[in-house]
Order: sequence, then structure tokens, then C-alpha cells
Amino acid sequence: MGSLKKITAPQITGYKSKGRKVVMITAYDATFARLAEAGGADMVLVGDSLGMVVQGHDSTLPVTLDDVIYHCRAVSRGLSRAHLVGDMPFMSYKVSRQQALENAARLVQEGRVESVKLEGGLDVADQVAALTSAGIPVVGHVGLLPQSVHAVGGFKLQGRTAVDRVRILEDAKALVQAGAFCLVLESIPLELAAAITSEVPVPTIGIGAGPHCDGQVLVIYDMLGMNEGFEPRFLKTYAPLGRTIREAVAAYADEVREGVFPGPEHSTSLSESKSEALPLYGGVDVPRTH
Repeated sequence: MGSLKKITAPQITGYKSKGRKVVMITAYDATFARLAEAGGADMVLVGDSLGMVVQGHDSTLPVTLDDVIYHCRAVSRGLSRAHLVGDMPFMSYKVSRQQALENAARLVQEGRVESVKLEGGLDVADQVAALTSAGIPVVGHVGLLPQSVHAVGGFKLQGRTAVDRVRILEDAKALVQAGAFCLVLESIPLELAAAITSEVPVPTIGIGAGPHCDGQVLVIYDMLGMNEGFEPRFLKTYAPLGRTIREAVAAYADEVREGVFPGPEHSTSLSESKSEALPLYGGVDVPRTH
């Protein structure tokens, strides 16, 4: 895992009293995880958003626990310092405390995560308490709950009414009381996010929740502009890699079709080779395949 020490749940909680902002990035493989950590991420989340970003679904609901475990295991290989969080997907924790414990344990043991994230408030406080009592750190998630997209009528701002704002605040407090070490606040008015941030003793990590949270999270594909056409208000694109990748692939395609690539500089002849490192098959060099 390298020589650097991993960032722990208690350290992240302690960032709040130190006034240190938490940087979380959602990623799904070892390469992006490695880049996110090198760029300074404190936490890397393997979100069930992989269902939409990686698998091409229109919601997170089809994602299974096995899917998340697979991606967590991949991401873990790219990290030496950043804290790894694994999402608990739809209906993997709501049935009972026992179900939550068994599935969270799989994420820790098989996915190699350091904490788990689950959506909900008062309705999942018992599960959060059970997990934290078992020594599994929990990240809470209130506001817009993508796993409840059908119940709330789509991916839209939550907390528009006074009643809803009180409910979301009480949900946040219930999660902290149950032992959550930080909270994701998604798609709520900035005033509500500020109120929650001021009233809970753990860091709040916002996405579409304004500037007053104790940290922020974005999906790495989104912040790098790889999901072209996806331009929600909360998103800032830090690099237009979608266009760059498209142009690079087009240039590659042109050079292959024109016979420009590979050139002599990309090839090795037997006369140049100082060893027999490349095996022969039918008199033709066989390169490494991918």
C-alpha cells in the first residue's frame, strides 16, 4: 500500500474543528483513483453512480453489491493514502440491521473499503448505529437520495418547503447521533446546507449544496468533462477531456486508415533486436496483446 499512512475516519471528522475542507472525488477504477489521490483527494468514493456513469443505466437502481465490490477492489489498488468509501447500493441495507451488517462487512472484506456510505436519515439510523458499533465507519447521505428517485419524482432539488427542510435537518442530526463520521448533502438549498453544517459536529460534504459545506464531492468523469452534454448547475468542468479524447481517437483512426500509424519508430525489426525477447509464430513477431 506504499509508505504513506491512510487517512482515517477520525482524522476526517477532525478536519472540521481545524477548518480544513474535505476533498472527495468519485472514481471507479485504479487509474482514476491513482490520479485523484495524486491530485490531492482526501477521500475517494466508489459511488453507485457507476450504474449511470460506467454501466450506462438511467439511474443507480440496477447496481448490485457485487458491482460495487468489484469497483472498490479496483480502486483500492490505486490508493495508498486517500480514504476509500464504498456505496451501499439499492436495498442492500434497508431490510434489517443484520442485512446492513452482512453487506457492509462484504464491502470491507472483499472491497477493501475503509468506510461505507448509505442514503437516508431517521429510517436508517438503526442500521448506522449497528454498523458503527461493529467498527464499520459510516458516511451518511441526506437531501436528494438517488436510490429514491422514483419516490421523489426525479433528480431534483430537495428541501424546497419548510417542512422538508426541517425533515432533512432532523435526518442529518439522527445520522450523526447514530455514529456517522461525515455527511454528504446532495441537491439542497445552500441556506439549508449552511444550517446543517453549523449544527452538526461532523464534516458535511456537498454536491449541489452550495459553498458553506465542510467539503465537496464531484464525479471525476464529470469534472473532467468526459460526460459531454451533462451540464447541471452544480458541476464545474475543470478540463474538457471529452473533446480532447474524441479528437485523439479521431486522429488515431485517421492515421490507422491512412497507414501512418504505426511508423518505423513504433516498430522493431529482427535486425535491431539484441535479444530474442519477442517470440516468433509462423515467422511473424507476436507483440504483447491487451
